[in-house]
Amino acid sequence: MPTWRYSIKVEDEERIAKASLREVSISPKHAVEIAREIRGKMLDDARRYLEDVVAMKRPVPFKRYNKKVPHRRGLEGWPSGRYPVKAAKFFLKLLDNLENNAEFKGLDTSRLKIIHCVALKGRKRKKYIPRAFGRSSPYFDTLTNIEIVAMEV
Repeated sequence: MPTWRYSIKVEDEERIAKASLREVSISPKHAVEIAREIRGKMLDDARRYLEDVVAMKRPVPFKRYNKKVPHRRGLEGWPSGRYPVKAAKFFLKLLDNLENNAEFKGLDTSRLKIIHCVALKGRKRKKYIPRAFGRSSPYFDTLTNIEIVAMEV
C-alpha cells in the first residue's frame, strides 16, 4: 500500500485542513483548470462556483488546455472555456470532505481559504478494443489525483 504525501509543506499544522482524491476517473485537463480557478478562494465561494458549473451557469476558463475550445459568455478577461460537470462534481465531494476534516480539527469552516489546490496525473488504466483480423487497439484511461489544503484566516 503506497503512502500518500502532499506536494506542499506547511509550518502551522493546527490551522490547516487537508483532503485528497486519489485515482479518480476524470479528465486531468479539466481537473487542472478547475483547480487553478478555485485556488485562493474562500471555501463557500468555491462551493458556489462549482455548483454553478454543474448547473452550467458559469463556465470554467481554459487557459492552458484551450486548443479548439470555443468561446463562452460570462468569462471575463479570457474568451475560451467549458463546463466540466463531471470533474466539478468530484471537486464538490472533495470540498465536503475538506470541510468535515476542518470541523474534526475544530476549525471555523466559514473562515477557510484554499491555499493549495492541485490536480496531478495518476496511473493509466489499460483497456483494449478488439478489432478485425485478431488485432486490438489501446483504449487507455488516465486517472487523476487531486490535493486540496485550506487554512483558517
